[in-house]
Amino acid sequence: MSITGPGSITAANLTAQTNMFNQLSTLSQELGTGQASQTYAGLGSQAGLALSLGSQLSALGAYSTTATTVGTTLTLAQSVLTQLGDAGTSVQQAVNQQNAFSLDNNGQTATQQSAASYLDQILSLLNTQAGDNYMFSGSALNQPSVASTSDILNGSGAQAGLTQVISERLQADEGTGSLGRLTIGGTAPSVTLSSDGSPFGFKLASVNSNLTGATVSGSPPSISVALGSNPNSGDTIAFGLTLPDGSSQTLTLQATTASSPAAGQFTIGASANATATNLQAALTSAVSNLAQTALPAASAIAAANNFFSSDPPQRVDPGSPANFATATSLQNGTTANTVFWYTGENGSTPALQSATAQVGPTMTIAYGMRANEQAISTLVANVAVLAATTYSASDPNAQTSYQALSQSVAANLDGAPGTQTITDIEANLANAQTTVANATTLNTQTQNTVQNMLQGIEGVDQNKIGEDILSCRTIFQRRCR
Repeated sequence: MSITGPGSITAANLTAQTNMFNQLSTLSQELGTGQASQTYAGLGSQAGLALSLGSQLSALGAYSTTATTVGTTLTLAQSVLTQLGDAGTSVQQAVNQQNAFSLDNNGQTATQQSAASYLDQILSLLNTQAGDNYMFSGSALNQPSVASTSDILNGSGAQAGLTQVISERLQADEGTGSLGRLTIGGTAPSVTLSSDGSPFGFKLASVNSNLTGATVSGSPPSISVALGSNPNSGDTIAFGLTLPDGSSQTLTLQATTASSPAAGQFTIGASANATATNLQAALTSAVSNLAQTALPAASAIAAANNFFSSDPPQRVDPGSPANFATATSLQNGTTANTVFWYTGENGSTPALQSATAQVGPTMTIAYGMRANEQAISTLVANVAVLAATTYSASDPNAQTSYQALSQSVAANLDGAPGTQTITDIEANLANAQTTVANATTLNTQTQNTVQNMLQGIEGVDQNKIGEDILSCRTIFQRRCR
């Protein structure tokens, strides 16, 4: 009988048992982790592909995170734009519905006080942040978008605000007389009318006469009306004027035989010379009245447009020695002497392109905004001009002038045809939101595909692993008996 002891185990058996033990350990680890290998080296020829697929998954995860962040920003921006539009509508409705003209101790109506509150709300909305970023500052995400309401209206130290800029502009538009920089003269039987060459006051645009016996000579900015004979009662002459804000007014004067003519009429005298004198007086009165009613409103609108829509802001150059009433040009405001209401980035690229993000392997979106975009600056300018102007209760023309301003503001808040609107900005952002949504869907689909491919390389069939472990254990146990 032979006895088999430890010494009879061959080296080959030991090696086989060691390999089996190692295989069993590897299978147990794979069963526990669900991975074929803990290192890329263990994947053999598939290692390069697995590494590439892993990089794709990481990039897709980053794109998805960016898309989520941008999507949140866009949703918030749409909410802000809706509120801006609502504020403009509310101011417009308040202007259109106002009734009695009643001034408070500051020389403002209830509608103007309301406009000041809406201006504060609008400026606060424009300084909205998404996380730490100011949404309406273009690419200057860490910079507030707009200055404070107080600074914009009242100035800051040596920096002039809108109220001062409006005051200076009105002095320039009124000129040294009461005729809005127009000169009315002539020697009977002629009447002359001319506007100066400055950007201020009224500008003579046209003359349309059907006065019998009258001859109109010259052309804007200077014309002459010579009466060769007396006109007939009912004959008219119309002078077209352009105001500082670009709006137009027509002064129509009618010949009458009444010795006390009504507004807009002139008396036919005993001679052409006498009639010309009466025409000149009627024209002077009509221009003076317009200079005290429509002109201040148009001047304020022009000043607000120059303050909010120009970069840098424009204001009157008073000349030397300083005299705003004789000013002949505008000048650029500087940061030393003028408040710059928009404080974000203002580069040459379109606002939408001032912020971009890659939300997918082949998808990049533009979603930038600036507070000084045309639609927004128009809104701010027209609400601010209501909040900045004041009137005197002792001024007999105050109500008419205020009504002229209110009508202009209401019309301007509608926006001129062909100009940008708040809705246009919302539409651009809606397109960006659609791109983000599409990118998110595509990223998710691609992530699932790549994950499945990677799982096919790195993953294991745990059922098969379990079978292999049982098989290995059985063989190992037999060899160890």
